[in-house]
Amino acid sequence: MAIPGVVLIGDRINPGFKSTREMIETDDYEALQGLALRQQDAGAAYLDFTIGPRARDDKEFLTKSIQAVQEAVDIPLCFDDPAFAIQEHCLNAYDADKAGGEKAMINSISETRWELLDLLKICPLKFIMMSSERVEDGVGMQNKSVPDMVDTVKRMTKKILASGYDIEIDDLIVDVAIGTLASDTEGLTRNSLDTIKTIGSAPELKGIHMSAGMTNLSTQLPVMKIDDQPLKLSLENAFLTLAVPAGFDMMLTTPWKDYHLLDDDNRVFQAFQEIIALDGLDALRRLRKLYKSQ
Repeated sequence: MAIPGVVLIGDRINPGFKSTREMIETDDYEALQGLALRQQDAGAAYLDFTIGPRARDDKEFLTKSIQAVQEAVDIPLCFDDPAFAIQEHCLNAYDADKAGGEKAMINSISETRWELLDLLKICPLKFIMMSSERVEDGVGMQNKSVPDMVDTVKRMTKKILASGYDIEIDDLIVDVAIGTLASDTEGLTRNSLDTIKTIGSAPELKGIHMSAGMTNLSTQLPVMKIDDQPLKLSLENAFLTLAVPAGFDMMLTTPWKDYHLLDDDNRVFQAFQEIIALDGLDALRRLRKLYKSQ
């Protein structure tokens, strides 16, 4: 389910999901079509698409899978692979006319993968940009602080828009790099939210979009309910309650989840705000207190 103003990128065509992996391993094009259609019907505006390692070894299956999915839905695809050759093959198989003329999306470009920008020689595109990686003195490094993430986004945006390719800031989506709350002792979740706020208020980044993989936040947490709502979903909704007003407007997720903004007095929302304000083991203890109290 969608939050008004937030665009959903369906994440299910990915072998990381056991059921999808079985579809890929058995060449079940009909099942892939059904999965694509279910995501579109649930409100997805884009479909993330990856078949994993098989993309490198079986280009015929890769092409046929893209074609099958596009026969079933009329929304654009988001091709998810770090390799230029795989992305190039996907784009050559992609039919924009079957997606209402909409551009495909690339997941994702970073300062360590600038070669992906040349995919624009094939066709117009949208790019997801990684805020969590930078190149310093020729070496790829991980960003953890808000200034590093924001500076990386500003550099990448400036370089892409000055590249000479036909691309606008509306074609750029920042991945704000949501971490795993269950192991976050460094305030990374707080930093992601502060990055959203900073990007959302930066005049030179006006018009840029922000996204993230929502399930990253709740990985490793127990499957349980608090106040009759799934704990994992409630924590994702708590993040969104803070992020959406600050400009977070896209998310990679399973589109039939019940996403909504939480009320101020929601118990999980209150606990989430306390958790992200803490560092080290204190943050983990407060999180544990939330789900151990049930």
